[in-house]
Amino acid sequence: MVRLRAPELTGRAWLNTGGRNLSLADLRGKVVLLDFWTFCCVNCLHVLDELRALEEKYADVLVLVGVHSPKFVHEADPAALAAAVERYGVEHPVLDDPDLATWQQYAVRAWPTLSVIDPEGYVVAQLSGEGHGHALDVLVSELVESHETSGTLHRGQGPYVPTAPEPSTLRFPAKAVGLAGGTFLVADAGHHCLTELATDGESLLRRIGSGQRGLADGSADAACFNEPNGLCLLPDDVARDCGYDLVVADTVNHSLRGVRLDTGDVMTVAGSGEQWMRGDDTARLSSPWDVTWFDGRVVIAMAGIHQLWTFDPTSGGVEVLAGTTSEGLVDGEAEQAWFAQTSGLASDGETLWFVDSETSSLRRLRNGVVHTEVGRGLFDFGHVDGPARDALLQHPLAVAVLPDRSLAVADTYNGAVRRFDPASGTVTTVASDLREPSGLLVDGEHIVVVESNAHRLTRLSLPEAALDVPESSHRTHRPTTAVASGQLTVDVVFVPPPGQKLDDRYGPATHRVVSASPPELMASGGGAGVELRRTVTVSPAVAVGVLHVSVRAASCDGNDVEFPACHVHQQDWGVPVVVSEAGDRELVLLLAGVPSGGAA
Repeated sequence: MVRLRAPELTGRAWLNTGGRNLSLADLRGKVVLLDFWTFCCVNCLHVLDELRALEEKYADVLVLVGVHSPKFVHEADPAALAAAVERYGVEHPVLDDPDLATWQQYAVRAWPTLSVIDPEGYVVAQLSGEGHGHALDVLVSELVESHETSGTLHRGQGPYVPTAPEPSTLRFPAKAVGLAGGTFLVADAGHHCLTELATDGESLLRRIGSGQRGLADGSADAACFNEPNGLCLLPDDVARDCGYDLVVADTVNHSLRGVRLDTGDVMTVAGSGEQWMRGDDTARLSSPWDVTWFDGRVVIAMAGIHQLWTFDPTSGGVEVLAGTTSEGLVDGEAEQAWFAQTSGLASDGETLWFVDSETSSLRRLRNGVVHTEVGRGLFDFGHVDGPARDALLQHPLAVAVLPDRSLAVADTYNGAVRRFDPASGTVTTVASDLREPSGLLVDGEHIVVVESNAHRLTRLSLPEAALDVPESSHRTHRPTTAVASGQLTVDVVFVPPPGQKLDDRYGPATHRVVSASPPELMASGGGAGVELRRTVTVSPAVAVGVLHVSVRAASCDGNDVEFPACHVHQQDWGVPVVVSEAGDRELVLLLAGVPSGGAA
């Protein structure tokens, strides 16, 4: 049999090597396992977890190399890849292969694919898909035995060099819910726990979970999660009956967890901790990514097998709601529809809305029928507004129902929040320049965005059109401000209260986000920054709209205070404007201080 020499590993850069570029010659004497993956792919994430045991068992003879070959444009961003490597606990060298050069050299055709190279540098096996852990264990064992006998195996430490993460209150947060007192409970996936934040969305109140990756029930300090994602608050009567208040999609544990909010106690309520594989019954789950309450049950976005399931908290039963386990974009009767890694759920009471990340689509289930509103297929994606038939998303992970029953979509890989209006059938961009938004929460006239790669919650003002309420309700209509087209200075005034100073001990003391509805109102100058004075360009092509300015400032007590207290000042302005040649060229907003006219 002809032996195939392994092609060289070529790409843009290496991660987890301490800055060192590796070659196959550097790995000679080791069994090398190449894992061709892309971080959008849930099947690739399954394989990452499947290989952890092999990495540990053969730590001194096996070198696992992740070859990251991106599907989506966003995944080719080196910063996004570095974040994903940390987020998913990748503890081996990773080759950044944005042009798929190594992918093509190894004739890879699908994600995930595994190639095994023996200690002499020859390819001895290639496997595609999941479930190869046992076979790889046997193969590696045989290679170790034979090459140790022949003297071609070299034991010792591999080339992996860990990178220390930056400390932060949240680490890759996934989803969030609002609690009764106005606080926020966050699925803190990177910390493997649930984190409760104060009403400011920043101050830490408590954690539920030990912070260690694992599956363990018990008290708030002892329980363990593994990359939790979706959260669902149960109706009060259901919570009383079943003995817990919250259902958590504990994704990598392939389970649902129940949480008592008063004590923080955690219990496993569905799933065995093992991944569902074809032929299994519903005692096992597969990467539940989100959960929501709909039609008297908890609906589960079963991302790992491209289905929707339901869970009854009272009986503990789970069953399939929709989907065949085939991956794709096929509408129709629920049991015949195809899904593609459903990752976000929301309900307006009559319709179950969901986003399929791998087809970059917004879809709905109503009266047993699945219909796609936005999206075309597995390989069609982009950032295009307009009629739904023409609009494009890129790997969305969350959806929320707005007050007017339109939909906000966390367009994750576009770094945007998009709005779909079912009445007009159009898609618009609400906000951009976000870092992998993965969760959405409507909070009054604001939307709270779980900005995963920024490790924070971000509050945005809702566009005026999304705040329309039923005819039986009333809203106050604010007067408009006339602004001139062209350059407009937005000046937020903030003077720390008496006895305080700006608090820059942990980074910039101020943070500002400027956006517009419609987005075309502002031709340039939007986005986030730290300066409170910002010049934007108002387009003459838009007659009326809303300028959204969100500002946060931190101050602390002066130097003469022994134990200075920290204070956060935050405001969100939605300023209705009309564009007029006689309009103002400066917009002054007062966060704290004295207005320009001198009045307090």
